[in-house]
This record gives sequence, structure tokens and C-alpha cells, in this order.
Amino acid sequence: MAENIPQRIIAHFDLDSFFVSVEVLNDPSLKGKPVFVGGSERGVVASCSYEARKLGIHSGMPSKKALLICPQAIAVKGNYSEYSKYSRWVTQIIASKAPLYEKASIDEFYIDLTGMNQFFNPLQWTIDLRSQIMEETKLPISFGMGSNKMIAKIATGQAKPNGYLQVAFGKEQEFLSPLLVSKIPGVGDHTYEVLQSMGIFTIRDVSLFDPSQLEDRLGKWGSELWQKSFGIHKGEVCQYQEAKSISTENTFEENKTDINFLMGEIVRMSEKIAFELREDGKYAGCVAVKIRYHDFETVSRQTTIPFTCAEDEIIPIVKDLFHKLYKRGIPIRLLGVRLSELTNVSLQTNLFDDTEKKSDLYKAIDDVKKRFGKVKIRRASGN
Repeated sequence: MAENIPQRIIAHFDLDSFFVSVEVLNDPSLKGKPVFVGGSERGVVASCSYEARKLGIHSGMPSKKALLICPQAIAVKGNYSEYSKYSRWVTQIIASKAPLYEKASIDEFYIDLTGMNQFFNPLQWTIDLRSQIMEETKLPISFGMGSNKMIAKIATGQAKPNGYLQVAFGKEQEFLSPLLVSKIPGVGDHTYEVLQSMGIFTIRDVSLFDPSQLEDRLGKWGSELWQKSFGIHKGEVCQYQEAKSISTENTFEENKTDINFLMGEIVRMSEKIAFELREDGKYAGCVAVKIRYHDFETVSRQTTIPFTCAEDEIIPIVKDLFHKLYKRGIPIRLLGVRLSELTNVSLQTNLFDDTEKKSDLYKAIDDVKKRFGKVKIRRASGN
């Protein structure tokens, strides 16, 4: 039976230095310069150009430290509205071509081409798709191809910048062996230090090590790491689907014209669905407001937004939509707010601004809501 199982063919796409690449497209004078995104002194580097990397800057580094290391570096605060736009653009191109794809992050995609080699050359198909994305969006993109997600992702890293690499079936261990063990996804700085203390530096070193000793030091992850050193990885490409929407409506017992009351309702409903959004671990990329007047005339208006689950970012947009839509003085029978283009992919906006405290605050508020009920904590004013 095993002979009838088709050889898996997985491609991994990565938009090279995505945030910086978008900034360069919007400001060509930045091209070829040491640039990093994360301009706030209290923020961290979200992305950096290869010129900046050569000078010691890397993603995750505090912005303040990056400027100390490289005073000539150009710090860009970041515009995640633009990043959302380009990410959606790339997603649409891939969705129009790929039979099965997974959006792993704002700038990272997996495509499952298993079985398609019966009809055409998967490598050439992927090259053509990459070319289309680069031609239409002008973004640089690298890809790797292999027999599973891990091999494809590591191959992408080896193909950078702006290249591609295929690991032939049966050559996985040969490809992996000379690479540093830190190339395996999931091996962070701490794990890497532990492995080095054990005399393990390359992936080949892992494959030669006693798996029971790895498990003693690293727990279950140790045995998984040993399997990965042989190129074994069973992760599936999960079909990417945009959730439909999340919404709330309120039909009033009496028609309303009091603008303060209506603003209070806007805030209450926005808080409610933002909380539900966070409970589902999702982010919204589109906001809509719906109004039904006393004579049952129904109107709505929507706008795309940077992906978020924070009501302090959603509420001002909802209010603005309401004011653009509302015919002042006309009694309202129903008011609704809807969030759509939902995804579980975060833009990690804390990389651009110091929002760690905000995240902690929302977590604390949500914990109280879950414990005592949603109505226990509400904003003081809807104005």
C-alpha cells in the first residue's frame, strides 16, 4: 500500500525582508541602504535590509540597540496598513493558482503540490508563480521545495536572498547534515546553547547523537529534534480559509436619534465583538457599520483596516463610518457592527510600537470579563 502513496511535494514562499521591501517600494531612495523597520525607541526591529544585517542588526533586536550598533542605519517606524495591503495582494495571487495553500504569517506561505507532478513540472510551476508575484507586486520572494514543510522552509532560508532551491526526494539528510542545528525551525537561542554545551553544532551531530540522551535534556522535543535531523516531518499544509465575519446588531424598542446614546451603542458593540475576536484568537481586516432607519431603509458602509483585535483601534473607525453613513436626525431602528476578513495571522504590531503593555491590559480585562461577565468592565464614555 505504501507504494501507492504519492510523494509529497511542498513549496514554501517567503517574502524577503517583507516590511523593508514594502518601504523601499514606497521610497526608492532607501534601496541599498541599511534600513530597519521599528522606528520607535521602545520598539524592536521587525525587519531589516540585508545591508543592515551585515552591520549586525537583526530582527527582534531593540531599536535603540540597533541604532547604537549602526548609527548610520535608517529607522522607519512602519506602516502596517501598507503591509496588510501587499500581504493580501500576494495571498490573492497564490489563491488564484494554488490547489492547496497555507498562509503561515503575513509574509510566509506553504503550497502543497502533491500529485501534480503527473500533469506538469512542479518546480517550473512554482518558478512561474514566483515570477508572477514579483512582476505584479515588485516584491522580492524566495522559495524552497521539498518532501515536507520543514525541508521546504529550511531550503527557502538557504535560497535567500531572492532565490529558490529544490531538495530532491531522498536527498533530505544529505542537504541537512552540514547545516547548523539552529536552522531547524523551533531551535531557539536557549535550545541552541544547550545543544552546543552537549557538543552538538550541526544537524549531522544531532543525527549521530543518542536520542534518549536528547530526550533527557530536552524532553519530548529532544526525540522530535532527532527525527527532524533525518528530514522527517509530518506537519500538514492546512488549507487557508478566511473566516466569514463576526457581528452584532441591536434592534431598539424605540427608534433612537440621541447621538450620545448611539455612540455609546457603537462603543459597546465594538467592545463585544473585539472581545469575541480575541477569544477566537483572530484578527480582523475589515470593519462595517449597518444602520436601519425607522422606515426600514437599510444602509451599510465598510472599510479595510490593518489587521487588529484591539477595540481602541476598531472603535474610532466604527465611529467614523457611522458619521459618514448617518442621516442626522432620522430615527434609527437598528444599529450593527461587523468585523470581516478574519484571520489567525497576526501582524505583530507590537514590533512597530510599544504595545506590550496594551496586550497585557487586554489580557487582564478579558480575564475579568470571563470571570465576572462581560458587562463588568466597559468604557466610561462612548463620546
